[in-house]
Amino acid sequence: MSAGDQSPNPQPDHARMHSVSDETRGIVDLVLEYSRRRILATDTPLDHASSPKELRRLAGPTISEEGLGSRRALSVFEHILAPACITTDHPQYLSFIPSAPSKAAIAFDLVVSASALYGGSWMEGAGAVYAENEVLAWLASEFGLPEGAGGVFVQGGTIGNLSALVAARDRARALRERAGLVSRPEGGWAVVCSAEAHSSIKSAARVMDVDVVPVLADDDGVLRAAAVREALEQRGDRVFAVVATGGSTNFGVVDDIAGIAALKHDFDFWLHIDGAYGLTAMLSPLGRPHFGGVERADSVIVDPHKWLFAPYDVCALVYRDPEHGRQAHTQHAEYLDVLTERAAYDPSDYSIQLTRRPRGLPLWFSLATYGAAAYREAVTHSIALARRIADEIERRPGLRLVRRPQLSVVVFERDGWERADYDRWSDRLLDEQRAFVVPSSHAGRPNTRFAIVNPLTAFEQLTEILDTME
Repeated sequence: MSAGDQSPNPQPDHARMHSVSDETRGIVDLVLEYSRRRILATDTPLDHASSPKELRRLAGPTISEEGLGSRRALSVFEHILAPACITTDHPQYLSFIPSAPSKAAIAFDLVVSASALYGGSWMEGAGAVYAENEVLAWLASEFGLPEGAGGVFVQGGTIGNLSALVAARDRARALRERAGLVSRPEGGWAVVCSAEAHSSIKSAARVMDVDVVPVLADDDGVLRAAAVREALEQRGDRVFAVVATGGSTNFGVVDDIAGIAALKHDFDFWLHIDGAYGLTAMLSPLGRPHFGGVERADSVIVDPHKWLFAPYDVCALVYRDPEHGRQAHTQHAEYLDVLTERAAYDPSDYSIQLTRRPRGLPLWFSLATYGAAAYREAVTHSIALARRIADEIERRPGLRLVRRPQLSVVVFERDGWERADYDRWSDRLLDEQRAFVVPSSHAGRPNTRFAIVNPLTAFEQLTEILDTME
């Protein structure tokens, strides 16, 4: 036991980590006090990464037989390790797709961890599963899916997309077998998606050993039905799924979901919507008009850790008919018979993950606390701000919008700048703790982008960033 963590009633060594003692009470008090300071802070810096050499110098070895003790360990984290991580919920974190969890969701994440909850089965976590399912049903309703739609919260969009596509292939295979055909078509299975689809679709296809048929989007980045029809006609019954993007990561572009969905009249395929970032926009009257056709999807995903203000890491996977997910993903083993023989809603039956924490609970608590209207206002703010700053960019000499924003991603260029110029500018912004805005590119041309999801991001903050490009 380290100095400073001594307990007048020491526990046996084998029980020390799990017993309630003075040492334990001290650890809990330290952690909760730090968490309170962090959650309620109004001046948390952006911070930035440090080199491995610098972290080794500052932190030194932290794992030993004797242990550092809780005070020293927390001090290393607070003063050395945490500042070497960029603060993703900072209003001026505008790269990739930020995370901006609500205060209620952050606080309740502590409760979830403290409560020793398992979220894989109804038997072990009925209350947690009930709450998660209420959120999933609310999302399904917002997306126009029928009553009875549902699914599971998984780790992230990659796992969500993979799980949905596995269910899609399982359905296609079962249909062939019922028709007396071999389970795998000649040439193997294929999935159709935009050439600009998220990288996780290709990753899922590699894992599943299926082909990806990338279809060129139009000049505006939108995948349209005519191009998808051509791909379906060429590949025939090899195609088991079409993936439409509901808000691309790079531009926030929404594919022609309604047109693609209409192709289901002529072709038998599973329509999956990758809405990891953008599908949340359906909560706002400014975003909903872009999403016609989502109501015909067989599955959708949306990441609450992006624009639904939940902590990392969580993805909502929603099936039109959850039975397809259950048929594809239920795991069978002797030790699981007690679960699979019961007619209960077990979340682990609906994705490739068996063991799972109830990662949807922080979102449930935040929704239950603030109400859906607060979410609609926050999402609307981001879309309106993106349009306003896009107008400002168009007014400024030397700056050029690459595309008008559909949702809340604004991509723009500085005349005459090469990639090295963007790199220097981005590094300077972070060094000065002004913002985290990294370079991007499109069609071989360097650019940069604002990804706006944080309700605390203000127009004045964005214009100050633009001023630094002059």
